[in-house]
Amino acid sequence: MKKDFIAIKDLSCTELEQLIQAAHKLKIRQKKGIPFKPLEGKSLGMIFHKPSARTRISFDVGMYQLGGHNLILTEQEIGFGKRESIYDLAQLFSRMMDIVMIRTFHHNDVLELAHHATIPVINGLTDYNHPCQILADLLTLFESGKSFKHLKVVFVGDGNNVCMSWFSAAALLGIDFTLACPEKYTIPVEKLQWAYQQAEKSGAQLQIIHDPVTAVTNSDVIYTDTWTSMGQEVEAEIRRKDFSDYQVNKKLLSHAKDTASVMHCLPAHRGEEITDEIIDSPQSLVFDQAENRLHAQKAVLLWLLAPEQFMALLSEK
Repeated sequence: MKKDFIAIKDLSCTELEQLIQAAHKLKIRQKKGIPFKPLEGKSLGMIFHKPSARTRISFDVGMYQLGGHNLILTEQEIGFGKRESIYDLAQLFSRMMDIVMIRTFHHNDVLELAHHATIPVINGLTDYNHPCQILADLLTLFESGKSFKHLKVVFVGDGNNVCMSWFSAAALLGIDFTLACPEKYTIPVEKLQWAYQQAEKSGAQLQIIHDPVTAVTNSDVIYTDTWTSMGQEVEAEIRRKDFSDYQVNKKLLSHAKDTASVMHCLPAHRGEEITDEIIDSPQSLVFDQAENRLHAQKAVLLWLLAPEQFMALLSEK
């Protein structure tokens, strides 16, 4: 039975931990210059309905480093769900490629593609969630020496797709996760039912708070993202006003632990959700996160396309 990588909540805690470990081992191999090409002869198709820097580079370079080949499937060429149905494209992709990654708006489009395809499908981002980013974030925290159990992570900003995936990851790993946002930008409770249920098993403390100072007090990690995501540009000015008290700056960071780290998934609107002083500070893990997209994506590709090599990698000392 084929596997997909569509949402963090689709994984078991063990699978998520194994992906983090594999990404770390792949990174070590790459830094040491040890060739590792288990995906030789494999092809990855990439669909981008939303622009990308980290997603494009990480999958392109990652597939190359693992010995495989990739190709961009442009909207002009495939007419996803318009000129050609998602069902028909799924059949075509399954007969000519080994795996496909899609970065798009509507989450249901990814689910439909995965349902009809006989090859693995990777969710590179949707308006609902962003599992690839969270895997890189977790790798970054793992490398920084932070223990996940009851790590206090506070997401300051919009209850967006990145935040949604963070709720799932925290619930699986026992991380204490808080969203600090204005009331109108919260995540509806019904969308978090799985996370709350999983948190009862892992011991994670999940909450949504509307006072950023209260939320970040004694926190281990402060995470932020742009206040205006792709597709919301008409709301930009309103959002700047609504989120004006939620900027990650020196004053807000002073309420966190002295050892607290700062994270941002990029691209950043410097001077809006985060100041230059903070994003470029020694406490910032932002560019470690960006680099780790490469190694996290390689782990996902290996997990989906070469499970035996994936498990062998994990067993290496």
